[in-house]
Amino acid sequence: MIKKVFVVPHTHWDREWFFTSERAKAYLIKDLKDVIDHLEKNEKYGSFLLDGQTSLIEDYLSWRPQDIERVKKLVKEKKLFLGPWYTQTDQFMASGESIINNLRIGTSAASDLGGYMNVAYVPDSFGQESSLPQIYSSFGIKDAVLYRGFSMADTKKSEFIWQGEDGSRINVFRMACGYFIGGVIDENKLSALMKTEPFKTVVQQATTNNILFPNGSDMAPLRHDLPDLITKLNDANEKEYRFKVASLPEYIAAVKKDKPDMAVVRGEQDCGKDMRVHKSIYSSRADIKKLNTELQNYLTNIVQPVLSMGSYFGLNYPFAAIKSLWQKMGKNAAHDSMGNCVSDRVNNAIKMRYLEVKDTAESLVDSTLRFISTHIKSEKYPITLTVFNTLPFVRDKVINKTLYIPSRNFKIVDYENNEIAYEINSIKDNTNLIKGATIQLNPGETIYTPKKVYCINLNIDFGEIPPYGYKQFYLVPLEDKEIELNELAIADTKIENEYYQISVNTDGSLNILDKLNKKLYSNQVILEENGDGGDSYNYSPAKKDLIIYSTSQKHQVQVSHGKLQDKLIILFNYMVPKNLEMRSQGITDTKMPVKMVVKLTKSAKMIKFKVQVDNTKPLSHRLCVDFASQLDTNFSIADIQFGTIKRPLAKEEDLADWAQNQEKWQEKPISINTMQSFVCLSNAKRNIAVIPQAVREYECLGKKDSVIRLTLFRTFGMLGKSDLLYRPGRASGDETVTTPNAQLNHKLEFKFALTTGQSSYDQSNLANEVKDYESPLQVYEYAEFLNGRLTFPLNPSRQFLEPEFSLFKTENKLTVSTIERSSSGLGYCLRLYNPKFHQVSEQITFAKQPKIVQLVDLRERILQDLKIKNKQVILPKIGHDKFMTIYFEF
Repeated sequence: MIKKVFVVPHTHWDREWFFTSERAKAYLIKDLKDVIDHLEKNEKYGSFLLDGQTSLIEDYLSWRPQDIERVKKLVKEKKLFLGPWYTQTDQFMASGESIINNLRIGTSAASDLGGYMNVAYVPDSFGQESSLPQIYSSFGIKDAVLYRGFSMADTKKSEFIWQGEDGSRINVFRMACGYFIGGVIDENKLSALMKTEPFKTVVQQATTNNILFPNGSDMAPLRHDLPDLITKLNDANEKEYRFKVASLPEYIAAVKKDKPDMAVVRGEQDCGKDMRVHKSIYSSRADIKKLNTELQNYLTNIVQPVLSMGSYFGLNYPFAAIKSLWQKMGKNAAHDSMGNCVSDRVNNAIKMRYLEVKDTAESLVDSTLRFISTHIKSEKYPITLTVFNTLPFVRDKVINKTLYIPSRNFKIVDYENNEIAYEINSIKDNTNLIKGATIQLNPGETIYTPKKVYCINLNIDFGEIPPYGYKQFYLVPLEDKEIELNELAIADTKIENEYYQISVNTDGSLNILDKLNKKLYSNQVILEENGDGGDSYNYSPAKKDLIIYSTSQKHQVQVSHGKLQDKLIILFNYMVPKNLEMRSQGITDTKMPVKMVVKLTKSAKMIKFKVQVDNTKPLSHRLCVDFASQLDTNFSIADIQFGTIKRPLAKEEDLADWAQNQEKWQEKPISINTMQSFVCLSNAKRNIAVIPQAVREYECLGKKDSVIRLTLFRTFGMLGKSDLLYRPGRASGDETVTTPNAQLNHKLEFKFALTTGQSSYDQSNLANEVKDYESPLQVYEYAEFLNGRLTFPLNPSRQFLEPEFSLFKTENKLTVSTIERSSSGLGYCLRLYNPKFHQVSEQITFAKQPKIVQLVDLRERILQDLKIKNKQVILPKIGHDKFMTIYFEF
């Protein structure tokens, strides 16, 4: 039988790589205009796939707006295929909400131009995360064309069903040997083309007589003579193959028509045997990875919930601003950009986009908190402190906050005049700065103007803050006087709270006593420094390495005790090699001072760490921190986009194969992994979890007494290098591009937390404890004298809100992904997911009777009406790693 070969013209277009997005755009305009011209003039050409990402057509039309009607016509005629993505996102490091917004923006932009390709096309991202089948399904996407991460040993045929961690399934049409194989064709060997590699493998792995032939490559222009080439191919292969220019949907429809028997492949796909997946790219450019972690959390945990709360009280929800924030995050989420396997110049642009997002997001939150705070009835005192809770359960936390206060002696009270406990960490006289900036719109009006203004950092115990709501407090100045601050004690080496006692050993490691189960975790939090012989794509040990632990370094200990917080400081006089050459000789000639700060706060189960490193001088190295779990387990538990996954501590079968057949592997099968927020080791009686706030990369060492190794940072000086220990052969990136900024030769700071539990992971509430930690209570201070250049002056507000408010609450069983305004602007969407390995139920209780509560998909299409009884809604039970979106309207 003659096989049908579907030749799909395309380009894989990296918006930025070793070149900037602006340089790429200049060439994109030329190449895409060429595509448009050919699609209009040559009926034989068929169609063109624009890499599945609408950011490219956005770039094109920003410079050639006169072509918009031409583009719309081609899209509607199914000659130019756009979307569904905004950018070709990384699959592992991007958060669930980042991926959702990437698809939202992509499908919306393509729809505005005539429609989007309803196929999850991911040609080059470094592996496939197992939440994606569920996300695709909730967008109404049933088919995916993918490449990297799938092992040919596990997917012997190109067409199969991929089942995600939650059980959702999607049809996969794997590009057996990549998206680039048809980019260059030797016209002298057309009759033998399909019988030689890589096409021989493509034909063998097809489940039907329909063969996918991607015709394109990286940043490749359209092939002008493709119709003529098709004629030549048909003439040379007329008895075996029939070639035709086609689209991906045409190819998929043809395969489905033949109803192949498709095997089921389960779970995440990150195998580096047949193609590279760059497993340790999670720690490239730690300074920028830190911004990504912070902003993904901030947008979903703070920004969207706060702006939704503001809209409830009448403030317009800034849909366009939110879209703009996610567009910038989307540009940074493109697989090379998020991996930071790009030039220094491009990394600078990525960093600037993150800083723009940060500035805009914080300003939107600030103005919204101010709007609500100033509309609350507050006649008692001139200085208010309003505390906002963006999660739907009661929270009672000690908060660290810097305030402007007219006296060093003051009290904080709630609206019932109950005093609130606090302690002061630092005081600075800012009288001239603040008073000099005050602006009165009506100078004749009398406002509260203090004689002095101090900038005071303090810890405050506000008590219980209502679920998804706020509570207002008042700052009352008393007679000014000198205040004694907590002093650091050099002789002491121990701190504690209700849950933990932490002491410093003579070698600088920590002993952590879990008071609840009387378990001593000894010799913890050890810093581990070693060489990095890798590049921007892969960590790889130095070929002659030297590992240096903090336990071998001189150190000093300082401690301070407070009524709300204890603090421990360890100063390490770290000495390391200057570079890989010095390391190979065992010479530790370079200072790398490290300051580790450990905090225990009243009633907090999270041990907070901050590590500050003076990395001004060392080159090409890595710094990790080790936590010995003292647990005998075979797997780690880490959270993914909408749940958790169990991973083996080591890929033993793959490692054995690597040892025997290294030449057949693209990368060593290491077990360096990423997480969304935490990694946990657990047995039936206890668990221990690490929660990073910057680089989210870990590796577990050994089976017994397993150690969690958290990467803090790694440094390198080249975009690409060849012949790495962990990645033999060619370089992944250009070997001529140096990346001196990736050496991170400046002062660095990283935060993370550690917590222990007294049960198995599945019986704990760890995921929600981490969500609580990553969603800090927001405190807004308002006083008339603060209006000015620092905060912008506003007209007086009508005060009509009560001093305490809650919109709704849950039982805190499922985990909140985000709370946002619905796209219609009429209601709200609450997204929840199940991080447990068993079914979980949940109940929502509203403060007022809602008109509608519905279960919707990610397009906000109604799946089910939910029954409301006495302001309560019982949600359907959901299984492991399932998410649900709840729409409600008042």
